Amino acid sequence: MTIETHLDARGVLTLTLARPAVHNAMNAEMLDAITTAVRAITPGGVRVLVLAASGKSFCAGGDLGWMRAQFEASDAGRRAEAQRLADMFHALHLTDVPVIARIHGNAFGGGVGLACLADVAIGVEGALLGLTETRLGLIPATIGPYVAAKMGPRLTEVFMSSRRFGAEEAVRLGILARVVPADGLDAAIDAEVAPYLSCAPGAVAETKALARALRPPIDAALIAHTMDALIARWRSEEAAEGIGAFFEKRTPPWVS
Repeated sequence: MTIETHLDARGVLTLTLARPAVHNAMNAEMLDAITTAVRAITPGGVRVLVLAASGKSFCAGGDLGWMRAQFEASDAGRRAEAQRLADMFHALHLTDVPVIARIHGNAFGGGVGLACLADVAIGVEGALLGLTETRLGLIPATIGPYVAAKMGPRLTEVFMSSRRFGAEEAVRLGILARVVPADGLDAAIDAEVAPYLSCAPGAVAETKALARALRPPIDAALIAHTMDALIARWRSEEAAEGIGAFFEKRTPPWVS
């Protein structure tokens, strides 16, 4: 089991990433499970979606073993896996229920992407975030449109450098709405959920769809572009070297 879901009597669906031994790194099984769970949501049956995680970290990003397998895959296999990743992010983008993210511990790569896909993300003091792909010879491709939409002109401050940053800076960058003490995180999430329970579910869904329409579209052409970029990077010598260095516990040649 890679995720756990719980729908309470209020209509609040909590989707919990459940691979704590690997800091909730996302593999193929987890990607499919999230996509299936999110696509099954219907406004009214679910009033709010809360993204949470078990263990010490929110999400370490993509599972590096899953990524390493792409170096040996066929082009068709790589495209299928890139589509799997893109489908998961786009399912969250298209859901018409409010999404609230509960960020603790570390959130790297795709974990930052999940935070950016939330309508509101609340982080704990001491949380550490980063778009860490380039350190490994990878690129933040399929998450890029959603991170850019959330961060706006602040994107390039952290998009290419793999620099890790704290929760307070994540607020300035637009990723987190606010930072709370660890013992106040559940109360902060409840405070974000509560107003929606007094709103008409259909009106909330239509308003969220309207908000999406008011922003630059993340359409099929843009998603295909990010997939092509990711597949090309999976073919690169840098990516193979970066992931290989990680597993072999050595320093890649670009580190000075």
